[in-house]
Amino acid sequence: MMITHYSKLELYTVSVAGVKQFYHDQLGFPIVHESESEIVFQPTVHFTLSFWQAAEALTPAHLAFEVAHSAFDQAVDRLRERGVTLLKWPDGRTIDDFGTGQNVYFRDGDGHLLEIISHTYVQEGVLPPSGEFGILYLREVGFPVDDVIAFRERLVQLLAVKLDKVYDNFTFAIGGTAHAVLASKERKWFPIGMTALPPKMHVTFGVSSADFLAQVRTALEAKEIRYKKAENGGLHVTLGGYSLGMQVASFPEEAPALLGLPCSGKGM
Repeated sequence: MMITHYSKLELYTVSVAGVKQFYHDQLGFPIVHESESEIVFQPTVHFTLSFWQAAEALTPAHLAFEVAHSAFDQAVDRLRERGVTLLKWPDGRTIDDFGTGQNVYFRDGDGHLLEIISHTYVQEGVLPPSGEFGILYLREVGFPVDDVIAFRERLVQLLAVKLDKVYDNFTFAIGGTAHAVLASKERKWFPIGMTALPPKMHVTFGVSSADFLAQVRTALEAKEIRYKKAENGGLHVTLGGYSLGMQVASFPEEAPALLGLPCSGKGM
């Protein structure tokens, strides 16, 4: 029983029309819902990305999409063909080779920092690639916090996540394919030194079973942390100032292990 993936990410925008032009016209994300105040994209079968229009200043979020390592070069070429500006590192390069994979960064019209990333250890053929960029899943969402150590300990206690790359100012909190990037507000986002400030967002994790949800509820109650039951049978809780949801989803529980991901053993 475990968190398996990011099921939904809800962000904010100053222009639904602008979001549509970037994510649909340039990135090719299918639209599953659209109104004057909201637009919902379906980058993969198991993940939706929503934007709500807001008449207020926005703090940019960071998110990273995983593609197969064999498809990375084609994804980068496609970004360039679509006129997407790739962000440069201080030495002028746009592609970073970090040993176990490669990545590129770019931004949408609201300044949200996006990333296409691939890893040599991720096994292909486990999850179907989606869309024009062959996205496998949403891998990362950034969670800037004041105290990385305290926040990660709370996530371990309550959500049974695993930890990787554990530093005082940075940690991956991992549940299945979902990597929560816990970063100190004093640590800037690569590659452009963007200040890491908490974005206004709602993150929904897909989980493997109702039994896992029950154990999370028990853990929350033991710590006297209030939560709300969601209409879909899941739950909603605020942790570290972040709005988090959990719901049972159809994502294959065995996929993280078959993909060869770090910390892919079962949780509770």
